[in-house]
Amino acid sequence: MEVHSEIPQQPNTNQKSDKKLVAGILAILLGGFGVHKFFLGYTKTGIIQLILGLMCGIGAIIGIIEGVLYLTKSDEEFEETYVRNQKEWF
Repeated sequence: MEVHSEIPQQPNTNQKSDKKLVAGILAILLGGFGVHKFFLGYTKTGIIQLILGLMCGIGAIIGIIEGVLYLTKSDEEFEETYVRNQKEWF
């Protein structure tokens, strides 16, 4: 007779904050290329931001603004807004 004792795994709360941190840093440093959008799974908006960044540079400004917004939100707010509700802009 085998006895399996499984320890319930706690959800990784660091994964949420890691995603927020990476997205924020990518937005600030490479926002003009839409890298943070691709990281969050927003392919269409990533392409739009890439085109805006290459054509007129506005993509970089948007990236900086979004990066600051990402980093100033709580982990729960970031998760709810950008991961669950898929808010693509600001």
